[in-house]
This record gives sequence, structure tokens and C-alpha cells, in this order.
Amino acid sequence: MAKILVIDDEKPIRNTLKEILEYEDHQVETASDGIEGLEMATENKFDIILCDIKMPQMDGVEVVEKLMDICPDVPVIMISGHATVETAVETLKKGAYDFIEKPLDLNRLLVTIRNALERKDLIIETQKLKRKVSKTYEMIGQSDAIKKVKDMIDRVAPTDARVLITGSNGTGKELVARWMHEKSQRAPYPFVEVNCAAIPSELIESELFGHEKGAFTSAHKQRKGKFEQANGGTILLDEIGDMSLSAQAKVLRALQENTIYRVGSDKQIRVDVRVIAATNKDLRTEIENNNFREDLYHRLSVILIHVPSLNERLEDIPLLTEHFMGLVCDDYGMPQKTVTEDAIKELQKINWTGNIREFRNVLERLIILCEDVITGEDVKTFAQPISR
Repeated sequence: MAKILVIDDEKPIRNTLKEILEYEDHQVETASDGIEGLEMATENKFDIILCDIKMPQMDGVEVVEKLMDICPDVPVIMISGHATVETAVETLKKGAYDFIEKPLDLNRLLVTIRNALERKDLIIETQKLKRKVSKTYEMIGQSDAIKKVKDMIDRVAPTDARVLITGSNGTGKELVARWMHEKSQRAPYPFVEVNCAAIPSELIESELFGHEKGAFTSAHKQRKGKFEQANGGTILLDEIGDMSLSAQAKVLRALQENTIYRVGSDKQIRVDVRVIAATNKDLRTEIENNNFREDLYHRLSVILIHVPSLNERLEDIPLLTEHFMGLVCDDYGMPQKTVTEDAIKELQKINWTGNIREFRNVLERLIILCEDVITGEDVKTFAQPISR
């Protein structure tokens, strides 16, 4: 059921539309002119507005223009038996959803209303999804440790400098890379992540640089690699400390020449990609152990950003709790729960070896298993494994 406003100076038209739309289970209110209609649209929330184009005092073109300021997300359907094509086009330019001539084809009117409502629902869902995605990748925290990271991102993001992000598993290294991309001039272009630890060493070269058809047994067709997919944007080489030495040599050449070669081809492909690398390993130690190329390290580490562990920023736990509480409850369609101060203190006592990833999992567990108010005793009972 939708709440619909009908603006028309002809009383029989208003009454007929009201009767028909109410028969379709819609809630309908009417206005006899544009001024009254604008007042009602200001004071009430409508799902659809039907508006006549030719009215005294203020015509439909003026009305729809003002409606776009008052309620820009509400579809406005223009109706008239006297308007010219130019007038109809003008209302659509001002933001009207559609135009229907009088005498009204009721079937077309009902279909138009249904389509407008579906479009509005789609826009609302898209906006919700965008807010959710934005909130998911939000960098939460006001501690000095995280402020240093945020400040570094703001300074470095506008440049094309290569960045090496270090930190333990679960600290949010990927999040830092994403923010680096989103705050750069490359934001409209792709952000491509490659988990170097998850790809077998014999496939990493094909994954990064692509391959030609027939380059190896299972290469049934040509395939673009991650560097080509990220062209114009940013590539994140996550867990680069696990990359094989042979693949490191190819990456080094790509960084030096800004060109790549697909497996099975000697044709140069020029790429414009910003490279960000991340690792949980001490690459200096890996270099000493001959597991990582020193020349590649120096190519990647123009800027070094260390992401602090959660144990280094325990003062951020109240903000992180509020943030993940909203995300998890929304995911499960559950009402928001209250976390007591003693629960926060208990959360701050835990040794978070898994960092933010572990913290989110624990909070999700508490939300599922606890009542509306999560207490310190709940944290002691459910947050920590038996071995602790």
C-alpha cells in the first residue's frame, strides 16, 4: 500500500482518482491546487504524487520543480489533457517520473504507479547497500595509534607512491589499502586484491600477468591478469611475503618498466597501476633468510605504514563495539542490543591475538547468544575460549 497525493484543480478528477486508488488499497489525499499540494508535501511523507500540469495560480511545471526540492526521492507523475509536447518534456526535465494524458487510461496509470514504486524501492535499497558498504569499510577508532594511520593515508593517498603495509593478521591491512585507493585520484578505477598466500606458486605468474591460449595445459582461452584488470586503478598484493622468488622477479620487472608479459607471449603490455603491498611478515628477516628480494623490498617500501594491533588500541573498543553491533544486528535483522560499561571493560581485558577479525567474531557470538543487554558476565561466559 502506498500513500499517494493527487493535485488537480478539477474536483471530479480528484474524486475519481481517489476512489480508484483506494480500491487498489492505496491511501490517498487530495489537493485542489499547486500551493495546497506543496504545503501537504512539506508536512507529510508521500510515496507517489500525481499532479495536473494546467492549474491556476501555479502550473505543474512550477509545482514539480518545487517538489524536487521538498521531496526529491518521491516519483511525480504528471497528468493533463491540455499540455503540449513541449510542456510535457519540460516537466520531465524538471524531474517528473512520467507524463500521462487525459482522459486517463486507468490500466496505464496503475502500471505506471507500480513501476514508480518499484523504482523507488530499488533506489532506497541501493542507498542502503551503499551506506552498508561504506560503513563496512569505515576505519573506526580515535586512539593515537589509529590516528597516525589515518593521517598517513590522507598524506599519501593523493600521490602514486608505492606503499608497504605491515601488521599482524586481522588488523585491517586491506582496509588501509582500500582507503588509500578511495582517497586517491584512481578511485573511479578498479581496486584489485591478490592474496599471494592463497595462490599456488606455479599459478601466481598467470594470476598476476594473465596468459595466452595454449600457454599451458589448462589454458583453454586467453585471460587477463590482475595487473591488466587493475589498469588505471590500484592493485593490492596481499601477503606478498609468501610470494615465490620467481614471481617476485616478474613483479620487480613490472614495477621497473610499467609493462607486463602474459604467460606464453613476448608482447609487452603497458599498464598504469598503483601498487600497494601488505604483509604480516618481517620482510627484513625474510631478506636475510633469502626468502625475499631486497631490490623488490626497496621498490615497494617507498612509504611504510604499520597497522597497530587491537591490543595497542584498546581505547577504541567502545567505538568498535558500537560499529560492529550495528553491522551484525542489521545482517541478522535483529534490534540493536545494549552493551554495559562492565562488558566493555571485560572486552578490554582480553588478549586479542586475532585482532579486529577476532573481535568482530566475538561480538557476533555475544549478539547471538545474549539477551537484549550484554553484561560483563556475558563477556566472561561467551567471549573467551575455555583455555583462557
